[in-house]
Amino acid sequence: MNGFGAVFRKELTQMMRDRTTLFFSLMIPVFELILFGVIDMNAKHIPTVVFDQSHSQESRQLIDQFEATSLLDAKLYVRSRGELLQAVVSGHAQVAIEIPPDYARNLAAHRQADVLVMIDGSDSSVATQALSAANGVVLHNNVVRMLSDVREPLVEAHPMMMFNPDMRSANLLIPGLIAILLTFSGTILSAFAIVKERERGTLEQLMVTPVSPLAVVLGKILPYLGLAYIELLIVLVLMRWLFQVPIYGSLTLLLALSSVYILALLSFGLLISSRAKSQMEAMQQAMGIMLPSVLLSGYVFPLSSLPLPLRIVSHLLPATHFIQIARGIVIRGATFSDLLTPVLSLLAISAVLIAASARAFQKTVS
Repeated sequence: MNGFGAVFRKELTQMMRDRTTLFFSLMIPVFELILFGVIDMNAKHIPTVVFDQSHSQESRQLIDQFEATSLLDAKLYVRSRGELLQAVVSGHAQVAIEIPPDYARNLAAHRQADVLVMIDGSDSSVATQALSAANGVVLHNNVVRMLSDVREPLVEAHPMMMFNPDMRSANLLIPGLIAILLTFSGTILSAFAIVKERERGTLEQLMVTPVSPLAVVLGKILPYLGLAYIELLIVLVLMRWLFQVPIYGSLTLLLALSSVYILALLSFGLLISSRAKSQMEAMQQAMGIMLPSVLLSGYVFPLSSLPLPLRIVSHLLPATHFIQIARGIVIRGATFSDLLTPVLSLLAISAVLIAASARAFQKTVS
């Protein structure tokens, strides 16, 4: 045991000086504990679109009963079935309720009143809870009427699971997994691009050559862009032919929008690489974006189940918007106009990351 005290003090001193490692070692478990503690796995306030053709007190009362469950939140009211379907395809709503024009008349005449409830099956956990809420409202309505001396149930809900009627988990998980896998290859691998040159002492030599800074950045980034695209194609092929996940939308559109997402990830990796002093530090900072991208992007937990502060953070992550894009194209067959909101959000985040990474790189070489 000779020299144990000296070795112990030396290692403790080095550990205390490595602030980055110390920070991530302590904060990541705390972050995960808080995250899993505050997240309610029960989806709440699921965006719901309503097509009320009855415009009666009875139909309004039925909508209020749906909202009283705290699971459904009627945010949109439309005037046609086309708009109703469009709201679900575009991702603006996950539940659609259509009330026919004769709903109130049928109730008054003690005839069966039908209600159509369409549920987006691309998120199985949300779809299951939405289905239970719809059936619960109708059951409660009928029990109340039976206790009021009405012998037969009058309200009949017709739930229809859209896009993923078999509730296959592969249809939900694999399109979202595209974003997570690209986050790994696009962020972590590109985070080593500049810092490797700095550790080897060749960054200064590289910058005094006739090569422009822009050429250096492009030369460092493009190989990872190609790698990310190869990975994307492999995932898509395996998704389609091995796991039998159908692609209902445009594959060309998915590939085009993937380039925007990959560009955002590469820019973030370059930003990390420009600031990090070692590859270990770059890896730790890259993992700092990986964990939120998995847990807060809607891949693991529904966004509606996140507390408001975490929901705000989730919309700052590129993965959140690309998961909406990937699931929209692959599962719901969404078009560019349907995905305009997540596309614009992803473009805005990409522009900010590109500007920040370019500025950080200029400071590095200056």
